[in-house]
Amino acid sequence: MATDIKDTAHPFDSASVMGLLRARPRLLALGEPTHGEDVLLDLRNELFRQLVEREGYRTIALETDCLRGLTVDDHVTAGTGTLDQVMEHGFSHAWGAHAGNRELVRWMRAYNEGRPAAERLRFAGFDGPLEIAAAESPRQALTALHGYLADRVDADLLPCAADTLDELLGSDGRWTEPAAMMDPARSVGRSEPAVRLRVIADDLAALLDEQRPYLVTVSSPEEWERARLYGRTALGLLRYHHGMADTSSSRWARLAAARDRMMSLNLLALAERGPTFVHSHNSHLQREKSSMRMGGQRLEWWSAGALVSAGLGEEYAFVATALGTIRHQGVDAPAPDTVEGLLYALPEERCLVDARRLAAALGDERPARRESPWFGYAPFDPAHLADCDGLVFVRDVPQVRRDHL
Repeated sequence: MATDIKDTAHPFDSASVMGLLRARPRLLALGEPTHGEDVLLDLRNELFRQLVEREGYRTIALETDCLRGLTVDDHVTAGTGTLDQVMEHGFSHAWGAHAGNRELVRWMRAYNEGRPAAERLRFAGFDGPLEIAAAESPRQALTALHGYLADRVDADLLPCAADTLDELLGSDGRWTEPAAMMDPARSVGRSEPAVRLRVIADDLAALLDEQRPYLVTVSSPEEWERARLYGRTALGLLRYHHGMADTSSSRWARLAAARDRMMSLNLLALAERGPTFVHSHNSHLQREKSSMRMGGQRLEWWSAGALVSAGLGEEYAFVATALGTIRHQGVDAPAPDTVEGLLYALPEERCLVDARRLAAALGDERPARRESPWFGYAPFDPAHLADCDGLVFVRDVPQVRRDHL
């Protein structure tokens, strides 16, 4: 058995990743089981550089606010703003404070310097404008979409004027109320203005589609892409706020599903642009249903990866990441009967495993699922092994302290 497992492991690089696939996918996704560890961000950056230089990838998409990501994209493509400003304002979830993300943005800007537009690297956030404790106001997306259309189509075609939109939106604090995450009664998502805004957003998005033959002739490709992004985001946010006001037992599952749906629509739009490298948590990128326990209840919903895979088929590829130890978080050496334990017995510090070959080698001897003493780390589910295109294994995650800024 040990020999069979060793035979499934390869050096981790772009050539080995592509060697597991039939063809270059439009979306190549690399998952991680925890966020913010420097060694995982460095590994991601290294793979992206190789994909750019050897495989023609030009876009990287991260699990961060899709609207804030426009600030990063403007910087790496055109040099807009300083690096410090971009790291402070261009990321959600405090991702801008991580040294690996800063190095990624710096390298992309340096790569693009002096290159023609068609060869420049692009950055995208594919998460919604959502944080753990709150969701953003739909103001930015709605007003940007309305403004884009108002500048290009007859006013009579618009469902409302800009001042009506502003009146219905009210103060942004009503939408971002932190207490609404735990108390549906504090959410404005099902108020009369919110219901009207959802209809307006749908009408604006429909108008965008109806006028596409004309709009693409009077817009740059970037303007058109962003208008579509504003439409997806406005509708997604209003749907999410509607879910926050839900009092049923399915509230949390619906919110999780709404978030991953927003992610999937953004990823599918990026796939239309060209080959894209995606980095996010394993649970968002896997082909299977995602699940979690909350308040004694098991929640299940289809991940963004599952939704994208259903649409793209073999043009979506997913490589998961599993870890041996994260000792500074109390995660010590894995038990030998887990996937992580089997791979921890190999001598390599990191490797790429042919997940399907490993599943075949294990046969009916399904490994146990590892338990984590730390909530911030999700061990690999052995039941998902055969549904991954590959599995990156990192033996030890060191605690690295670097000056992020």
